[in-house]
Amino acid sequence: TDRNPLRRASAEASAEARRRGLRSVIISNGYIMPEAGRMLARGLDAIKIDLKAFTERFYAEICGGRLSAVKDNLVSLHAAGKWIELVVLVIPTLNDSPAEIKAMASWVRKNLSADVPMHFTRFHAMYRLQNLPPTPIATLERCREIARAEGIRYAYVGNVPGHRWENTYCHSCGAMIIRRSGFMSVSSMVRSGRCPRCRTVIPGVWA
Repeated sequence: TDRNPLRRASAEASAEARRRGLRSVIISNGYIMPEAGRMLARGLDAIKIDLKAFTERFYAEICGGRLSAVKDNLVSLHAAGKWIELVVLVIPTLNDSPAEIKAMASWVRKNLSADVPMHFTRFHAMYRLQNLPPTPIATLERCREIARAEGIRYAYVGNVPGHRWENTYCHSCGAMIIRRSGFMSVSSMVRSGRCPRCRTVIPGVWA
């Protein structure tokens, strides 16, 4: 039995929502013990995890945590069959090196799946980090290209409204299957979990 009342309540709420035909999704930083993470996710249909960086130094100095703990939880959640999407806030000079992005994408493909979406989003100065400029769009595009080269089928540019790579394209034929504007899905052409053009199965939660 989970002794954390908040986590237990969250698990119970998502289970009740499922019984009533509702989908449940959480946004997390992924910093939780694998056993507790599986318990929390038991009634969830999808989990969006903010992967802050891919070095222990960043996690220790900027987040006060451990990258290894997040990786362990990601592996555990994926093994439990949960749909996972990763969001990486790309911060100039702190986590934007091509080598780090390459290592991150390679790890995701090898330890999770090539079908796990990776969203590379634009940083804007706020709160305690005011001394850095916004992420150049070219940097985000480079991150996406690196992820694609490492085998990630669904890599995106985020927080750049109107950018072509915020949309979803079939990994088989290249047809646009979901058109987005910012955080909103404007139109989805996916039918019964398949690309409308080539009928390839599109990974995700569709029903």
